[in-house]
Amino acid sequence: MHLDVNGHLAATVRSVSFLDHEGQPASAVILSRSYATTPDDLWDALTNGDRIPRWFLPISGELEPGGRFQFEGNAGGTITACERSSRLVVTWEFGPHVSWVEARVSTDEDGRARLTLAHTAHLSEQWDEYGPGATGVGWEMGLLGLALHIEHPDEPRPDASTFHTTPQGRALIVASSEAWGETAIASGTDPRTARAAARSTTAFYTGEPAEEG
Repeated sequence: MHLDVNGHLAATVRSVSFLDHEGQPASAVILSRSYATTPDDLWDALTNGDRIPRWFLPISGELEPGGRFQFEGNAGGTITACERSSRLVVTWEFGPHVSWVEARVSTDEDGRARLTLAHTAHLSEQWDEYGPGATGVGWEMGLLGLALHIEHPDEPRPDASTFHTTPQGRALIVASSEAWGETAIASGTDPRTARAAARSTTAFYTGEPAEEG
């Protein structure tokens, strides 16, 4: 399968916002991109337990409002809000850490379906070290999997356990890390701090030593 890494990077709109969440300082890492399908089909890909493993990870649990879910080897959580074909909100629980994910589906002027995903977390040492890339790069790889699933529904997704070792996987990680570094700068982060965090993010996802600034 041909992976258009540059096309995916160009199609993704990134932003960062800072807010108070449940009385504590927090950040929201936001990604948005359109897909060549209908909003109903995009919603089905996001919420159908048979389709989710074809672009993301195997999932178990009760996929309904108030239900608990668990991604294999990754996060679990609770579905706290669900507005069919438009809005899904879940808690994102990984070990002792809890954050919040909201996915919105809309329609662009050209009729393409658009996904806007916001991942909100309390500020922590992880943010200080990696900035928005720790969350943003992971979701960006997920949204690439979603694009491949929609465009090539009968083909298997790339192996998530080895994708980072492939030339295209590494190229995506490096470019996405850098893009999130620039997004952090645009949100007011000191440029040296943001670019150091981007290098740390690349090292985290590739397993390679962080490059010196």
